[in-house]
Amino acid sequence: MKPSIPQGTRDFSAEVVRKRNYIFNTIRSVFELYGFEPLETPAMENLDTLMGKYGEEGDKLIFKVLNNGLDNPNKKEKTEAGFQQILAGRSDKNITERALRYDLTIPFARYIAMNHGQLTFPFKRYQVQPVWRADRPQRGRYREFYQCDCDIVGSSTLMNELELIQIYNSAFDKLRVDVEIKINNRKILASLAEKCGGADKLTDITIAIDKLDKIGLEKVKEELAARGLDAAQIGTIEKYLSVSGSSEEKIAQVKTLLSGISLAEEGLSELEYLLKHTNLEYGRLHIDFTLARGLNYYTGTIFEVKAKNVTIGSIGGGGRYDDLTGLFGLPGMPGVGISFGVDRIYDVMDELNLFPETLQHATDVLFFNLGEQESMAAFALMQQLRRENIRCEMYHEKAKFDKQFKYADKKRIPFVVIMGEEEVKQNKCNIKNLSKGEQLSFDNHNIKEMINYLRS
Repeated sequence: MKPSIPQGTRDFSAEVVRKRNYIFNTIRSVFELYGFEPLETPAMENLDTLMGKYGEEGDKLIFKVLNNGLDNPNKKEKTEAGFQQILAGRSDKNITERALRYDLTIPFARYIAMNHGQLTFPFKRYQVQPVWRADRPQRGRYREFYQCDCDIVGSSTLMNELELIQIYNSAFDKLRVDVEIKINNRKILASLAEKCGGADKLTDITIAIDKLDKIGLEKVKEELAARGLDAAQIGTIEKYLSVSGSSEEKIAQVKTLLSGISLAEEGLSELEYLLKHTNLEYGRLHIDFTLARGLNYYTGTIFEVKAKNVTIGSIGGGGRYDDLTGLFGLPGMPGVGISFGVDRIYDVMDELNLFPETLQHATDVLFFNLGEQESMAAFALMQQLRRENIRCEMYHEKAKFDKQFKYADKKRIPFVVIMGEEEVKQNKCNIKNLSKGEQLSFDNHNIKEMINYLRS
């Protein structure tokens, strides 16, 4: 049988892993610069923890895990009945009680609810782990992928939102990715729902609006009609989605459209605060009233980041969720967080050739193997260089120069060290810079001079 891997998953070569680690380490460094602490949670959660938290569309994408022991004869009848429930689109504890995590936010909320007595608030955590979604694989969208999240819980000040915007700005500056940071507020969307007939319309409206970039305005209007909104309500939503101009001009238009609704005034005031106090360079921060983020748990500011100069979906997003832990019996715990879409960030950086050239090789120096006596002398020198954090390896066997040079070339190793019989007698070595084609001789006792050359 021809070997394969599940659709929507990937193997990562050494080159790809180095590039991905560069992204992870860069983002981690920014998280820690802002005082966030690391956290990890299990790959599996209880199904009840996840279901009902991501909206109608999200729940369909949760990977459920079959219970073990389904072939137990004592459970046969319950198992058969359970499969009938599954085929009808419902869950059944006789078949599945656990699921792979869909994101990192809900498991984090569960962790807070379970451990709040031992935590210091506000609690600032970051988390870098894989998540799974039963989505249709396509460019930039996978069934297994990593998220990098940071969240602040136990504080409702808008200073937290300001910090998260700055974290996005700092991280993408370090990665050299030019981005646009978009913000909106769920209070404004809730007010739009109120104007269109009531709070019960919010989910229908946000799910439809969230598809605007993918399906266009006319299809959004068709979906809204299919969800029971009348022509007047759809007209109001169309006016809302059609606001244009600068961020300040958009706010003025929405103020007029939603005038008299106190929740809208509150949401607009929060957006104005963020615009006033976030002085980002390059004009990166924008108000986007079409931004909806289809997850039900957001209650205030919502974020989305898109890369410029490349066609791909969002590479980051998040928002405020002032009662997320209430889902787990801990009400009144405000929180806000953002996520980095590492896989899409990788695709953007790869397409725009933004990775440092130094990531292209794992070894700095290859020591040639020219015989037993020579290789032992070379090994001693190699260990000295390794103690100075120079990444070295020795060719595994005695071989012709041509073969060893080809090995260095294929692995993109920039330097080779050659120690033949004469060099061993004189306690010297020859170092060749393969990119420049130059070769210099060094005294093995002068290790500092050798290191300076290799690092230069």
